[in-house]
Amino acid sequence: MRTVAALYVDPKGPYPKLEGVECWDAARDANKYYGPHPAVAHPPCAPWSKMRWLSSSVNRARDRACALYALERVRVFGGVLEHPEYSAFWSHARLPLPREFKTVDSYGGRSYYVNQLAWGHKCSKPTWLYVVGVEHDYVTTGVRFGGLATHCVTKGPGQTGGLKVAHAAMRSRSPIAFAEWLVSLARMSRA
Repeated sequence: MRTVAALYVDPKGPYPKLEGVECWDAARDANKYYGPHPAVAHPPCAPWSKMRWLSSSVNRARDRACALYALERVRVFGGVLEHPEYSAFWSHARLPLPREFKTVDSYGGRSYYVNQLAWGHKCSKPTWLYVVGVEHDYVTTGVRFGGLATHCVTKGPGQTGGLKVAHAAMRSRSPIAFAEWLVSLARMSRA
């Protein structure tokens, strides 16, 4: 079984439970990952999200650098970078947009849209993936659809739709089935 590096992951999340996955969390410092395995990268999304103004300027600068480093690792070793839908990182790094999935960049990367709800997340969690070194058909045949939200990500006027608001850990953690799929994509990488 091919080893995969999981970068910027929660030590209490699904990745430490998966066989053949080397986890690089804050304690191990994913910024010190130099290969050689393909990666599944979950760099901090706060400085690139719609609500980036909420993070401190110190954290924002450090966390922005993590996304750039994660992108470099995925481009060099293959694998997947995951971020929320409409992440400003896509335009900053000039990544192809998911609606342009037929577009392959100069690194062999494509972008895809998925919703983690289809893999068992309790909230609708639209997500963009940047994938390098994996056949397009392999990615698209693994995409799931459906799911029923039991919680919502934020509460605002008229936004909950009667759903409970998810706590922070629930919002941020990937479902185990989604993590397994991302690892399988990275293992198929030919980069």
